[in-house]
Amino acid sequence: MRVAAIDCGTNSVRLLVAETADGGGLADLDRRLVLTRLGQGVDATGRFHPDALARTLDAFAEYAGVIEGFAVDRVRLVATSAARDASNRDEFFAGAEQRLGVRPEIISGDEEARLSFTGALTALPDVAAPVLVIDIGGGSTELIVGSAGASPTIEHGRSLDIGSVRVRERFLAGDPPTPDQIGTAAAYIDGLLDGAGIDFAAVATWIGVGGTATSLSALNQRLPSYDRARVHGSSITRGALRELAHGLLGASVEQVKALPSMHPKRADVICAGALIADRIGARLSVDLTISESDILDGIALGLLAL
Repeated sequence: MRVAAIDCGTNSVRLLVAETADGGGLADLDRRLVLTRLGQGVDATGRFHPDALARTLDAFAEYAGVIEGFAVDRVRLVATSAARDASNRDEFFAGAEQRLGVRPEIISGDEEARLSFTGALTALPDVAAPVLVIDIGGGSTELIVGSAGASPTIEHGRSLDIGSVRVRERFLAGDPPTPDQIGTAAAYIDGLLDGAGIDFAAVATWIGVGGTATSLSALNQRLPSYDRARVHGSSITRGALRELAHGLLGASVEQVKALPSMHPKRADVICAGALIADRIGARLSVDLTISESDILDGIALGLLAL
């Protein structure tokens, strides 16, 4: 059985083609990412920008060729924060179905959290509970508390409308952002975290998944280029996370683009993602562990279990 999982987020479109590994779990056949910024301007206008929609549909067309080449049995395309918010999403539905042959599923924040948690804990099964998994996306941030093991269990999950693209567009207009802009953004993030209903003080393991967390790990390690093997399982101390956030918020987009492992299409929003991660870290007593397994792995595991 071969399956294809596609995660269409606010900032990126990602594909995982996988099959069942010997002894269970996933065996990757192909994993790739295209940064399309589907959520460009959605927070302000409530609509997909035509250019953003075109970029995303082009990525779907590319992925359709990959999927056909692997003779995949099942495909699932999930869309998250930006697609939940856009009034012209019917154009997105029709274009995706035309290119991929499957209709996108706009999943809830709760479903996004469940898939991210399952994916993360499949790769890191032997960690102390309670576990907090965070996925800082472009439009939203998922926070999920639960336990690991053969069957990961979720005790509490929240999806908050704070993401790297949303926070950058709404609050951090300067290049670099001004201290007042940063203060306003931090206060907004803190307000949502304070109301999330999560006992941060009880968390024994903190895991980050998704592009913000993995990019911050690469920056923290000063990798000359992105290296998935070195990022997975790495850790960032809360002190280092604060320094990263401070440095990124104080740099221009062109300066961030020049950092060795930084994807140029993520350079303008990574400062907002780092600020969100730092505000979460300020509430915890444990450092951040990075998992390269995330919502894509959760989707693929679900398809293989059907």
